Amino acid sequence: MDDAPQTPAGPGPLASFARFVLFGGGVGLLSSGAVALLADSMPWAVANAVITIASTLLGTELHARFTFGAAHRPGWRQHWQSASSAAAAYVATSAAMLALHAVQTSPGTLTEQIVYLSASGLAGTARFLILRLVVFAADRGRNATPAPGPQLRMPPKSAPLPTLTLA
Repeated sequence: MDDAPQTPAGPGPLASFARFVLFGGGVGLLSSGAVALLADSMPWAVANAVITIASTLLGTELHARFTFGAAHRPGWRQHWQSASSAAAAYVATSAAMLALHAVQTSPGTLTEQIVYLSASGLAGTARFLILRLVVFAADRGRNATPAPGPQLRMPPKSAPLPTLTLA
C-alpha cells in the first residue's frame, strides 16, 4: 500500500461554480468601487483599464487557488488564457447590447438590464467552463487521486515503439 499523501482532485463542478460566482462577483463589486475612486485622479477610461488588469490578475489567482483547487499559483499561460476568456466575455456582452440597440433604438432601462444581465450570465457560464475544462484542467489532473483498481501505464517516452512487419 502506498503511504504517499494523496491530494484531492479539487472541488466538484457545483462547488466550483458557486465559488466562481462568489469570487468573480466579489472582485467585480470591488472593481466597480475602485474604478470610481481611481477615476477621481485620472481619466475614467485609464482608471477602468488599470482596474480591469488588476482585477483580472486577482480573479485568476483566486479562481486558481479556491475555485478550481490548483496546487500552485497560476503561470503566465493561465493568466493569458483567463484574460482572453474575460475579453471574449466583454465582446459578447457588448455585442448583445449593440444588437439590442440595432433592434430597438430606445430600449428602456429594464430591457437593457435584462439583455445585459442575460448576456453576462451566459458569458460568465461559458467563461467558467473554459477555465474549468481548459485553463485549470491540467492542475486538476496533476492533483487527482488515482482511481482504485488496475492502472493503465504507458511506456516511458524513451522506450522504442514496437514495430509491425508484414511478411
